[in-house]
Amino acid sequence: MAESTVKHSIDNLSELEEKQRIIDGNPFCYLKINDTRELKLVESRRKCDLCQKSRKFFCYTCYHPVLSCKYYPRVKLPIKIDIIKHPREIPGKSTAIHAAIIASADVKIYIYPDFPEIPNKEETVLVFPGKDSTKNINVKDLFIRKEGKDDTSEERIETDLLWPIKRAIFIDSTWHQTKSIYKDQRLRELRCVVLKSRISQFWRHQKDSPRWYLATIESIHQFLVELHTCAIGMDEDYEETIKKYLDVNDIIKNTRYTNYIHQYSGINSEELMQKYNGQYDNLLYFFKYMFEHIHSIYNRNQLKAYKRPLT
Repeated sequence: MAESTVKHSIDNLSELEEKQRIIDGNPFCYLKINDTRELKLVESRRKCDLCQKSRKFFCYTCYHPVLSCKYYPRVKLPIKIDIIKHPREIPGKSTAIHAAIIASADVKIYIYPDFPEIPNKEETVLVFPGKDSTKNINVKDLFIRKEGKDDTSEERIETDLLWPIKRAIFIDSTWHQTKSIYKDQRLRELRCVVLKSRISQFWRHQKDSPRWYLATIESIHQFLVELHTCAIGMDEDYEETIKKYLDVNDIIKNTRYTNYIHQYSGINSEELMQKYNGQYDNLLYFFKYMFEHIHSIYNRNQLKAYKRPLT
């Protein structure tokens, strides 16, 4: 009986691995991300206006673009995002800069021990699994009133209480470096939010980490999608697209969602009040481009990052 159970588990894992292998071939096809071929037209490097260092797309030390704004989209966020980087995190390897460039009005990066001001701890969360797992909450929990009532009525949508928080903090570092930042008392007083499981497409390998350990930009995107969906809901057509994408047979048969060209580069406040229909997908614009570039150079099957366990 025990041998049968083990074999069943192995078979299920093999199915999961095979399904993920197919998804990995085109992981962004259901997202509404601008055509990244625009970036392939950029050949020369430019000097950063602030530090004068030579960069291609953006300066990863000044968090400043060197490209014309026509080459990349801009995204408006419903809340402010603060990113605390570990001082030993290599700037050129971090994906946090992607958010700072694409959503510059709403994202700010700090190098620890520099720290964002937290004027209201009730309106701020740390998106990070706390040491005491019993105190961790998910995004949906943010919408539950202290009385225990789920306050997501249509009446609430018409008020300033649509978003239950005003700020989210992310730690940008390897998983082995996070402890030194997380131990800071200013963070320990915040509620810790844990995201739904999602397989990372990050190409950089982190030893002893499963594939559901996300890159910083993936975490920010996932959090905002969950926040928006809990507040307003998800567009039915967009949700149906995701379901088709997750159907392996449909992935093989259908390619009609690839190379999506978004009809706008920015998002206005009115669109933030609509059901989720990809409003934050462009946060992954540079991430998608770099993923495709890396995979054009290296064989995915030979990259250690994609050999990490899925569970």
